[in-house]
Amino acid sequence: MIGTGKNAIRLFQFKGIDVFLHWSWFLVAAYEIGDRQKAYASVAWNILEYLALFLIVMLHEFGHALACRQVGGEANKIVLWPLGGVAYVNPPQRAGATLWSIAAGPLVNVALVPVFLIIGRTIRAFGLIQTIPDAYLLLKSVAIINIGLLIFNLLPVYPLDGGQILRALLWYPLGRARSLMAATIVGFLGVAALALYALRSQSIWLAFVCAYVFMNCWRGMQQARALLKIAKLQRYPEYSCPSCKVSPPVGEYWKCSSCAKPFDTFQSQAVCPHCSTRFPNTACMDCRRAFPISEWSRSVPVATSI
Repeated sequence: MIGTGKNAIRLFQFKGIDVFLHWSWFLVAAYEIGDRQKAYASVAWNILEYLALFLIVMLHEFGHALACRQVGGEANKIVLWPLGGVAYVNPPQRAGATLWSIAAGPLVNVALVPVFLIIGRTIRAFGLIQTIPDAYLLLKSVAIINIGLLIFNLLPVYPLDGGQILRALLWYPLGRARSLMAATIVGFLGVAALALYALRSQSIWLAFVCAYVFMNCWRGMQQARALLKIAKLQRYPEYSCPSCKVSPPVGEYWKCSSCAKPFDTFQSQAVCPHCSTRFPNTACMDCRRAFPISEWSRSVPVATSI
C-alpha cells in the first residue's frame, strides 16, 4: 500500500481531507511530458495535459471520500501517485453504504463528460479550433483520458472500482465475507487477463498495474478468510456495534496496550483484568471502528451472514 510519511508530500486540506502527492509522481510526470513533446506546438500544453489528468484523478478520489462521509463513514486522506490515486475510506460496514462510497468515484468521471462536450462546442462556435488548435487538442485528449479512466476503473477486477462495486452488489445475497472472497477470485482472473495483454503490448505501466492489483487481491482474500472466521464466533446478543450493528464475539480477542495480555473487554467492561488499565474506546472486530463501551447498545443486533 502507498505510504504517506516520507514518501509523500502534503499538498492541502479540503473539508478535513488531506491530499498527498507521492514523490514518484514527479519522475513519471517528467517522463510522460517529455515523451509527448511532439503532440503540441509547445511543451507548456504537455504540462497542462498532465496537470489536467492530475485534476481528474483528484476529483475522482474526492468523489469516493465525500460520498463515504455522506453515509457516515470516515475519509480523511487521499494519496495521488503515478498510477492514479487512493482515497482512504472506511464506510459503515453495510452493502449500500459501501456501494455508494465506491460508485461515487466513477460517477464524477461520468459527470465530466457533458462538461467536456459543452466546452468543445463552445470552442467550435467561436472558431478557436483554427486560431488556437492546441487548446482544442488538449480538450480532446483530456476528454479521452477521462473516458479511458472511467472504462478501466469499471473493470470488474478487485480492487478497481468495478471490482469493489461487484463486491458490494454480491454483499446482498452472499454476505460481507463471501462477497469479498468472490470479488478477489474474479480479480485474480482479471489480473491474469491484464498480464497477458501487458505481455503482448509490452506495456511496463500495465505490468505495474497488474502487480498492484495482484497484491491487493491477495490482501483481500486474506481479509475475506479472516472475516469468515470472525463471523463464525460465538456472539454477545446483548451488545451491538454502533456502526455496523454486529454483535461482538465472546472471548479474549482484545489485547491490552499496557501489559500486552489478551482479555474479553465486554466481560470486564473495558478494563484489563490483568493490569487494571481502563480503555475509553472498544474496537469492533468486524468493522474496526472504536466506540466507548457505553455506546454499544443492549438491543437485538442485526444478524450477521458469512
